[in-house]
This record gives sequence, structure tokens and C-alpha cells, in this order.
Amino acid sequence: MRPTQVEYAKNGTITPEMEYVAEHESIYVETVMSRVADGSLVIMVRDGCPPVAIGRGAKTKINVNLGTSSASIDPDAELEKVKIAEKYGADTITDLSMGGDISAIRKIVFDNTTLPITTVPVYQAVVECGMKDTSSDDVLSYLKKQVDEGVSSVVVHCVEKQMLEKLKGTGRIMGMVSKGGSFTSVLMLKDGCENPYLENFDEVLSILKKNDVVLSLGNTMRSGCVHDVCDNPQMMEIRTNAKLAKQANEAGVQVIIEGMGGHVQANDIVPHIQAHRALSDFPLFVAGPLPTDVGMGYDHISGAVGASIASGNGADYLCYITPAEHLSLPTPEQVREGLIAFKIAAHIGDSMKYGLDERDKLLADRRANFDWEGQMALALDPDKPKGMCPMTGPCSMCGEYCAIKIMADYLSEGV
Repeated sequence: MRPTQVEYAKNGTITPEMEYVAEHESIYVETVMSRVADGSLVIMVRDGCPPVAIGRGAKTKINVNLGTSSASIDPDAELEKVKIAEKYGADTITDLSMGGDISAIRKIVFDNTTLPITTVPVYQAVVECGMKDTSSDDVLSYLKKQVDEGVSSVVVHCVEKQMLEKLKGTGRIMGMVSKGGSFTSVLMLKDGCENPYLENFDEVLSILKKNDVVLSLGNTMRSGCVHDVCDNPQMMEIRTNAKLAKQANEAGVQVIIEGMGGHVQANDIVPHIQAHRALSDFPLFVAGPLPTDVGMGYDHISGAVGASIASGNGADYLCYITPAEHLSLPTPEQVREGLIAFKIAAHIGDSMKYGLDERDKLLADRRANFDWEGQMALALDPDKPKGMCPMTGPCSMCGEYCAIKIMADYLSEGV
């Protein structure tokens, strides 16, 4: 069995993937190797495709969720979403399909993108085995199946019995909002067993290690609204995930920790990140977070506000949110809107972490010279603004009374 990136790094071996990351992230290759070894930087790999670096020193990355549901099964629409994710600069895709022929849909995803693919194996297990009949063996079987299909990362929810007990007394408004976490919890409750991922964690690591698949430790206990503040079950999960991440790293498996996703009031975003960082330096993946609940239909904007704060203060990996969040399965156009909103958030966050990007200055230079084509070339979404601007001269907001033009004209006349 070929060594994993972690094992190569711990042995002092620089891989082609590390060299690629060093070049594209502007990090010394020895530093990349050191960070992969200690787990603070992850390299998602996929055969024949460019690797993606997530974690310390790397630019903030963005994940796009897509996939069918039991209420909406349209493989053509999912194919369009895949193409949009690739075209507009997503870094990874997570297939959450739960309707139709799930394996066939996932093959469509694989065949139409070069991006790393993540899955949540318990989703397919529940759909194909039934909620009441899904067993621990089924959960592990679907994990193996999806790893063998070539996924780059899998999400497992390591909720514990004691967390479920603590959840009962929290008085949360929204309770548990993690779908994968709820599936795993129901399995535990109906069978009276511990979490199958935890009971068989060494086997889980062995399965992932075979193909150097990244373990993403799910965020079961996240808040579903801003009034559900950080509580005991959340802190228990943060501690458990940090412990499991260290165990995975020691076993040679790359790992990401999902945390602080969902809904978090703005004042609590930075303390949440600090709580994670106090326990580990593993890459932190956040969904949103949304700092308000009243932005329905515009939750991609609410989420991008929270994501900017999170990214700027240490989050490494953002899961986008679309305008359809909480309402419906997103359309391809809504996927695009959510992705661009989160690209803006990641760009802002990186400017906070690493300093201003030269791209902003180049665009400003072109704006000062009414170079519209030059501006479009530097925009995060070059297509949308093209239909809003003139080809020459000031925009229609100011017309002949454009401040930039007025002052430039007067200065050129020596006034």
C-alpha cells in the first residue's frame, strides 16, 4: 500500500503534491511538508487531478454542496451545478445525493469535474437500507464502497451517547440540525449501540488510509439558530473531534475538523474559532456561519458575512450557502450565487489573514482608467457585471458627473 501524504511527510519525503502546493500557495516546500506532518495542512488528492491544499498558510478554500433529494431528483440539474462549480472557482464538491440512483449520480459528478469529491456515506446507507433497518455494518460498508469509488474525502459524525444525553437538557430551540448527525444518532438510539464510527475507528482509519482519503469529522452539535448559543454538547464534540483528529494523524490519515457551522451570533464567531484552536491546529471547516436568522432568501449573503469573519480569524475551509438555504434544493443559478458570495467572503478573509491582494489594486487601476474589459477580467464573477456597465467612459450612475472623470479632466488642464 502506497504511503499517505502524512506518512511521506513524517518520513521527511517531499512529494509531487507537496511541490505543487508550495508553488500555488507560495509556501516553502519544506514548510508544506512540516505542516502536512503535524496535520495543520491537508492535501486533498484525486487521481489525475490537481491537489488542493487546506489549512495553515493556504488560501481559504470553498466547498460546494450539491446532489439530489428525496423530493427533487434531476440528474441534469446536478450536472449543471457541477459545471458551475468548476467554472466559477469552487475548490471542492460534496455530493449529498439522497434521491434516485445515487451511485449513478455520483459517477456523473466524477466524470464532469476535476475537483476533489467529498461524500457522507451514511446518507446513501439510510436511503438504500432504510432508516429503521440501517445497521452499523451497513454504515461501514458504504464507507468502503465510496472510498473505492475514488472520493477524496468523507464526512463521519462521531457523536457520542453522552452528547445525546446532554442534548436533552439544553433547551435548544432547534435541537439537532445536522442531517448526517441525526442519521447516526438514530442508529445509535434504535440499536442501543455506541456510534459505529467510534466503535470501529481503527477500521475507519484503515479504510481511508488505503487511498489517502481525508477524514472530515462532522459537526453534529452545531447550532441551528443564533439564539442556540454554544453549549455543553458542542464543547464535548469539539474536544472529541480534536482527540480523534490527533489519533488519525498518528495513524497517517489526513483530517479536517468541521466546527462552528450553522448559525452563530456575530460576537461569538471569533471565540468559537479560538475554542477550536486552543485544542488543535487541524484545518477548520465551517458551514457559513450565519450570524442572523431573518435573511431567508438571502442566506448566501448572511452566510458570507459570517464566513468573512470566520475566515479572517482562522477558519481554513468554507462550505458555501445558497439563497435556497432552509427553503428548497438550490437551482444551478442559486449554486452560482452562493459560490460567488463565498468566494468574496474567502477573498476578504484572506486579506485579513495575509494582507491585501494585488488583484484588488489591479482592478482599482483599471477602474480609474475606465478600462471595463480589464475590470471584468479581474472580477470574481466576470460574467454578471458585463451586462451592467458601458464599454467606454463612466457608468450610468454618474454619467458626465463622474467624480473620477471630472477631477482627471481638470488636472489634465492644469487647473
